[in-house]
Amino acid sequence: MSAPTMTLHYNPASPYVRKVVILLHETGQFDRVQLQPTVLTPVNPSTELNHDNPAGKLPALRLADGNVIHDSRVILDYLDHQHVGNPLIPREGSARWRRLTLASLADALLDAALLIRYETALRPKELHWPLWLDNQQGKIERTLSYFDQEAITELSAPPFDVAAISVAAALGYLDFRQPDLNWRNSYPRLANWYFEVNQRPSMRATQPSA
Repeated sequence: MSAPTMTLHYNPASPYVRKVVILLHETGQFDRVQLQPTVLTPVNPSTELNHDNPAGKLPALRLADGNVIHDSRVILDYLDHQHVGNPLIPREGSARWRRLTLASLADALLDAALLIRYETALRPKELHWPLWLDNQQGKIERTLSYFDQEAITELSAPPFDVAAISVAAALGYLDFRQPDLNWRNSYPRLANWYFEVNQRPSMRATQPSA
């Protein structure tokens, strides 16, 4: 086994990091990357991460040549070009734009869920903005409905690609941070799909933790 040639700023609670690690497992590249634990919040940045990514956001991937790339979608695209198997992001045509659009929609769900997390976990309860929270939750519900009603057939078709990975990571984050949401009751087709993909070794190896 060769030594890792890349370093990933890593936090197991981050769904954006999880997407990257899932892809590493799925493409047989996990041993090429050293995971560098990085703990931060919006009010407690990491000096080392800021050095590699001025935006101070996870994930960030330091390459063998010392260059650093960041934003999970950029990292996923880079890593998908580094293995010999079938691509998990279509290289061209309408399939590429459709799969990336579904992945982007999953990220939008994550953005809303994270904003809710920050508002409820970091701000005193008396300063919470209910209307704003309701609007973020509305984004989550509309997106779940879309995946359940409009995109489930596409998500179910092999391979387990960038769109499926992104949606699975988003659903895992909802279970992790909003366990009382009970989204499965309202979106049964999406729930059945998630039950199946959640058995994959890459998913089981990357279950989020605080």
